[in-house]
Amino acid sequence: MDYLVIEGYRSAAEEFSSEAGVIPPVDFESIESRMVIREALQRGDVEEAITRILDTNPALYFRLQQQRLIELIRQSRIAEALQFAQDELAPRGEESPEFLAELERTMALLAFDSTSSPPPAITDLLSPAQRMKTAGEVNAAILESLSQGKEVKLVQLLRLLCWGENMLDERAEFPKVDMRAGLTPGRRKAEGSEETSMHE
Repeated sequence: MDYLVIEGYRSAAEEFSSEAGVIPPVDFESIESRMVIREALQRGDVEEAITRILDTNPALYFRLQQQRLIELIRQSRIAEALQFAQDELAPRGEESPEFLAELERTMALLAFDSTSSPPPAITDLLSPAQRMKTAGEVNAAILESLSQGKEVKLVQLLRLLCWGENMLDERAEFPKVDMRAGLTPGRRKAEGSEETSMHE
């Protein structure tokens, strides 16, 4: 259920809740409002997303304003981008060295026009993945404000499984779980570190 809620599958979550007789952990309307914000960010409409988020999270607010600056640069609205950076982001950069470094990295995009290619250190700012990253941060912040987890519990369980296997691997031989193939034979921890099958 929490996967459906966190990832924003409202109708599937409603149906699952109804069929399984599970009490929903959140109001299903909140899923819809989160998805509106996320979709706005993913299409580059940062202003709409900002209007839906309060200025209570300075790091998130900065990320949204940074994304807005990136969109202005992407649209070649250079004068507007410079003014926006000066009015909105420069004061935040003075407050935090982390914000200042990100602002400088974003402003470096202005040195390159559409015919030249920016270096890899800053080119990722123009990729769709940057929009997705910002949208994910906003989604996580909204979930946190609603006292929901930021991450799907299944992902947390898989991480815990991998951690547990690594810890156990240092101490014993055991059958490992391969997510792609099912159970695999255990390994014997010896100086030769040979693969052995478990016939014992």
